[in-house]
Amino acid sequence: MASTRLSPAVVHDFSPYFRVYQDGSVERLVTEEHTPASIDPHTGVTSKDISISTDVSARLYLPKLAAAEARHKLPLVVYFRGGAFCMMSSSSPTLHAHLNSLVAEANVVLVSVDYRRAPEHCIPVAYDDSWAALEWAASNLGAGAEPWLVDHVDFDRVFLAGDSAGGNIAHNLAMRAGERELPHGVKLSGMVLVDPYFWGSKPTASEEANPEMTARLDRLWPMVCPSSASGNDDPRVNPVAPSAPSLAGLACARLLVCAAEKDAMRDRARIYHEALRSSGWRGEVEMYETAGEDHGFHFSHPNGENAKLLVKRIATFLCSTSKLTMDM
Repeated sequence: MASTRLSPAVVHDFSPYFRVYQDGSVERLVTEEHTPASIDPHTGVTSKDISISTDVSARLYLPKLAAAEARHKLPLVVYFRGGAFCMMSSSSPTLHAHLNSLVAEANVVLVSVDYRRAPEHCIPVAYDDSWAALEWAASNLGAGAEPWLVDHVDFDRVFLAGDSAGGNIAHNLAMRAGERELPHGVKLSGMVLVDPYFWGSKPTASEEANPEMTARLDRLWPMVCPSSASGNDDPRVNPVAPSAPSLAGLACARLLVCAAEKDAMRDRARIYHEALRSSGWRGEVEMYETAGEDHGFHFSHPNGENAKLLVKRIATFLCSTSKLTMDM
């Protein structure tokens, strides 16, 4: 009698995006789209893909520069994409279009980091890959190997930025930068968190108002970080958990937190903003909330008025000057 081989059981079902099976295999259910690096015809922004290591790559963005501007150094933004640590890449069409718009509006050089994704590569891989990219960017101060950074970047104006899971990565890297020095002593001037992915075991009002999304997000961190003993109160996903290190150690001088009114994670952004203000951190923090919008609205409706206002608000933050400095 022929034996019947059973298929492995599904242990994490995040349909319609992917499933994780008991044997560790991952079935991705969506065919991903990719946009090549190019000169954007709408903004004049130029992009190119580079390899940082065997595991980490990035897409670089350079704004259209007039002859006079080419002599002036520009801020550098090291950007981490969202996608729940599991989806998208630096060549995803919606991300690429958004970053073209941001680079043009803010007149910055930008490095969009392509870190390895869960569930094939669980946390802390995304943090370590992103830190490697930040170290690489800082190493270009002086006589580095990447001409776009060497020729055009003011390394006294280095920012981290990210949306959703990328905002989580940016926060965790800024905390790490408080304990480890970057190459050439480069300091972080500021950070932008857009709809940051923070969570916790005790529900907030915005989570209770979004029960379906909350149920899904309750399952996310245990899946992307199965080694965590603290679950959704792991300090890396809940920076105000009882066991979390003090936010006073955040290694940047200025911070912009952006949230959307209808986002299930809205209250987490508000809590983070207030906790930072009361932590003894010596920087400047601003909160920007968009009424009537949900998580990632600037990707789903990039031409909407609120998406354009968000890009302008971030650009204003990146371009503004402050006398505040921090010795870290």
